[in-house]
Amino acid sequence: MFTLDQVVPWGRSLDEYRTMFALTDEDFGRSMLGCGDGPASFNEEATRRGSRIVSCDPLYRFDASQIRQRIAETYAEVIEQTRRNADEFVWGTGIATVEELGQRRMAAMEIFLGGYDAGKAAGRYVAGELPALPFANGAFGLALCSHFLFLYSQQLGEAFHHAAVGELCRVAAEIRVFPLLALGGERSPLVDGCVRRLTDAGYQASIETVPYEFQRGGNQMLRVRRQDAASISWPNCSR
Repeated sequence: MFTLDQVVPWGRSLDEYRTMFALTDEDFGRSMLGCGDGPASFNEEATRRGSRIVSCDPLYRFDASQIRQRIAETYAEVIEQTRRNADEFVWGTGIATVEELGQRRMAAMEIFLGGYDAGKAAGRYVAGELPALPFANGAFGLALCSHFLFLYSQQLGEAFHHAAVGELCRVAAEIRVFPLLALGGERSPLVDGCVRRLTDAGYQASIETVPYEFQRGGNQMLRVRRQDAASISWPNCSR
């Protein structure tokens, strides 16, 4: 069972989402799903600009005070781990220091917490998790998944990834997954298999370089689009 003790909350901003997923102004006019958003400020910031965003994460089973407490419990350890592994990241014009990283992440999480209760009441934050999402077929124009799929390749395994990617394809006309690295910084060995299965199932799947690289080597996303919604399928993911 999912518990709050398992969570290490770490929030990213709208600007980061824009560059991680190469989002355009046209993309922000589509209905979007953020899968595994956690305490990111993406939903709050994009909603303020008039976009239609739903975020889905098991974290949203908890209230704002519980999430805030968990952030306080884990923040220092995350920063210390980052400091110990600083050579795995690209420091420069984007984020210059570990201290700046912490400030940016906390700022994003504060924006999230400030709008969380109202957003949850409005249906913008939905408790749920891959590989079974609580949404109808084709509910979204675009689904985004940041720092979850492929990152935990060894822990979650191939079958989970195939099912999860298929589920995202079920609920959205297009999906984008970033980054393609597993823990440790190497490219996930599951990426190529997912691409083959997608292509065989009738999807257009491509690996694209994006204008974002903080984790060293992490500057690519998987983009998947439906070619003919009437003819495609995903093995073992029908409902």
